[in-house]
Amino acid sequence: MLVLASASPRRKELLTRAGFDFTVMPGDIPEEPREGESPIAYVTRLAREKAEAVRAKLPDADQRMILAADTTVVAPNGEILGKPVDDADAARMLRLLSGATHQVATGVAVLAGEITEVAAEVTWVTFATVSDAEITAYIATGEPRDKAGAYGIQGAASRFIPRVDGCFFNVVGLPVALVASMIEGVKKQLTKSSAVAV
Repeated sequence: MLVLASASPRRKELLTRAGFDFTVMPGDIPEEPREGESPIAYVTRLAREKAEAVRAKLPDADQRMILAADTTVVAPNGEILGKPVDDADAARMLRLLSGATHQVATGVAVLAGEITEVAAEVTWVTFATVSDAEITAYIATGEPRDKAGAYGIQGAASRFIPRVDGCFFNVVGLPVALVASMIEGVKKQLTKSSAVAV
């Protein structure tokens, strides 16, 4: 049985739509980047730590496959943008993204038995120039509050985004095709290890 180590409703919805059968058990860990840590290293580390935190809580962890992910927005100036702490922080983030192209990086970890697979997906997102009035109106919707980079591409912010290069679902929060290939790869490794054991 697959366990999703995330409380994100967007990840749950994407997995459900893709036809996966799973249970949810959030992996709560500190989500602060380390000194000098690159965005890719940051999101892959967090994904692995979330999966490991959930594995440590499961009494039957050896019989489960655990999936964890972490998504961050990388501003054009290289700053890692997590979830805004308040509306002023959201406005600051949106001004950084306005009129420029930024990256969205998601780290994915799949754990099963002794197997740990970690990978990352990067998508480039172009924002139109957004006025202060538009930013204020968007923040008033409440949408930016729980989202990395202070926007949700699947919501009202879609009006600001004329171009996406790469996996769209990665920007929503889970690169579904990458996840599917990783799960299949882990299943094959488990089959091989079982065959060797016999």
